[in-house]
Amino acid sequence: MERRNFMRALAAGSAAGGLLAAGQAAGAPAAAVGERAYMLRLLQQMADPVLTLMSKGELKKKFTLELSPTWDGRDPAVAYLECFGRLISGAAPWLALPEDATEEGRMRKRMQQMALQCYANSVDPKNPDYLAWRGHGQALVDSAYFTNALMRAPKTLWEPLDAATKARIVAEIKGLRRIEVPYINWLLFAAMNEAWLLSIGEESDPMRMNGAIRKINEWYVGDGWIKDGDAFHFDYYCSYVMHPMLVEILEVLAARKGPFWNAKPEELLAQATKRAQRYCEHLERFIGPEGTYPPIGRSLTYRTAVFQPLAQLAWRKQLPASLPEGQVRAALHAAHRAIWDEPGNFTKDGFLTIGFRGHQPELGDWYSNNGSMYIGAAGLLALGLPASDSYWTAPAQDWTQKKAFSSRKFPKDYPVNY
Repeated sequence: MERRNFMRALAAGSAAGGLLAAGQAAGAPAAAVGERAYMLRLLQQMADPVLTLMSKGELKKKFTLELSPTWDGRDPAVAYLECFGRLISGAAPWLALPEDATEEGRMRKRMQQMALQCYANSVDPKNPDYLAWRGHGQALVDSAYFTNALMRAPKTLWEPLDAATKARIVAEIKGLRRIEVPYINWLLFAAMNEAWLLSIGEESDPMRMNGAIRKINEWYVGDGWIKDGDAFHFDYYCSYVMHPMLVEILEVLAARKGPFWNAKPEELLAQATKRAQRYCEHLERFIGPEGTYPPIGRSLTYRTAVFQPLAQLAWRKQLPASLPEGQVRAALHAAHRAIWDEPGNFTKDGFLTIGFRGHQPELGDWYSNNGSMYIGAAGLLALGLPASDSYWTAPAQDWTQKKAFSSRKFPKDYPVNY
């Protein structure tokens, strides 16, 4: 879909075209139907150009790179793994929905097939879109999103792959153990790869997984917030990496009964989930009456990936009682519109640009490229819930700031001690 048409469709809200009519649940409020259609079209706009090209082995040929003005000189080829890995991680829950005969279902089936071919091309040394597994250490970061997608949708993205592709993926992921892991959130990227290996019955390294979990828990500063290293930085890395990856790594460890000296993975998982829920209470309160939120910290150009934990807990049906589904859905819809209604987020060719709201390359960090921006799909994880789910059918509710700034009653906020 051309960008101009896409934006018109977004603006049409509940009246938006065929996908809306096909995917809506009977009796769902019109506002909720329009919100899901908006999110779905946003995912389609991000995913379709990338998956279409990469499934044909043409991503590197036709994806025009944009590098941050402060680019540190690393091999720009890292951008393609960033682009595919981050995108597919956010799209995986929706791709994993069951087949159906609706227009949405047909679109999903087409994207599933393209995604499988992308996975095959990504590890085939003879394919033009073989990714940069063996160069810069950045590959470790985006390999974790690549494997996270396989964990989120194993029956859709992993099991249908042919044996040669599976063997190549395992080899490339294990090959990344060569990278020395910086003492920051990168610990969880190494741990995610090991968790995925454990999830498919491959040999995994408990040291790389359990050591990361212990360190992240040592970095917990309280009230839902985790430091990214020895010093606390007020940014959104709890959203981009910390909470989402910690919860999903621990889930595999608990399910597979992996070893963990002097602690029980299931108890660590329960603790991590409660802390993520508390962090989500803060995230929800960050969303202003018009959907704006504080532009703080590095990697601000990851746009609405800031809200990955809220979308993740909604998808996992683990939102805390303090955050009703209709309230979270309405708040996330407002936040996404505040960012994505700006046409400059995409190039004329349909690829994401560097920016926060629109094209603002000066906001890029030394490691930013337009492939990095595809982590924005992480804010769309709730699309992994079908249109009939209560998350999409519950009546919309005003969120905390909307109540507060219209002088209505809203809950007070107190710290927690877990």
